[in-house]
Amino acid sequence: MISFNFSKLFAAATVALSLLAAPVAAVADDNPSAVLDQIRASGVLKAPVMVGEEPGYIKDPATGQWSGFYVEFLTEIATELGVKLQPVETTWGNLAADFQSNKIDIAIGVNPNPKRGLVVDYLWEPLFTDAWAVLTPVGKPVKTWAELNDPSKTVVVQKGSTMQIVAEALLPKAKITPVEDRGLALMELQSGRTDAVLLSIFDALQVSEKKIGEVSLPEPILRNPATLAVARKPGNAGYINFLTNWIEQQRSLGQAQGKLARAWEARGIDLSILPKGFSF
Repeated sequence: MISFNFSKLFAAATVALSLLAAPVAAVADDNPSAVLDQIRASGVLKAPVMVGEEPGYIKDPATGQWSGFYVEFLTEIATELGVKLQPVETTWGNLAADFQSNKIDIAIGVNPNPKRGLVVDYLWEPLFTDAWAVLTPVGKPVKTWAELNDPSKTVVVQKGSTMQIVAEALLPKAKITPVEDRGLALMELQSGRTDAVLLSIFDALQVSEKKIGEVSLPEPILRNPATLAVARKPGNAGYINFLTNWIEQQRSLGQAQGKLARAWEARGIDLSILPKGFSF
């Protein structure tokens, strides 16, 4: 009678299967278009959208539809890929987790962030560049960052954002108060509980049009690159190459600048606070 050692047979089969699967996995990892293929197969481009982040993201309360210049950019990218844009409501502080859980395929208008950089790949060519500003109570502008770097000063930032990193680096003596979103930050300013809210200059100007605070562009002026980000995963090289070329075209043909100028003009945003020669 022939006897079988099933444990040895099972082990041998497992090894054989792993040897067969390894080249397949390697091929998948080496395919630079793997991520592009996944997005196209899904039929949607999942992108984050934020409440209270006008004019980049604008939500119609009646219909729930999203618009704004960031949404316009994202829709164009989705169209180029032959898919539809799928908005995913979130916050800046949740982007890294959203990428890791595959909730989003792309983020736009983000700043290079060391912590997020552990799981996210940033495109180094920015879509546009603005600067960091502060929104202060009316009649209390600041000329330099040093004026806010004082234990008696409270500065509000959005939690987990690049704004928080900037504030902690520049204003170590001040009290930094992180909040979840821009709406909560503005409530802190309107209630008199803070001396400044740190925002990008274009966002600050947008808010000031609603008569909420006064905009200051403190010295030294810190430029703020707004770029694109994707999840760091095997097979995203082709996706990054596609997006890099898209950004280059947007900037070199003036398309990005034109969209932004129209968005700010439509909102009545006065850009005269920007220094002479400032180019976004």
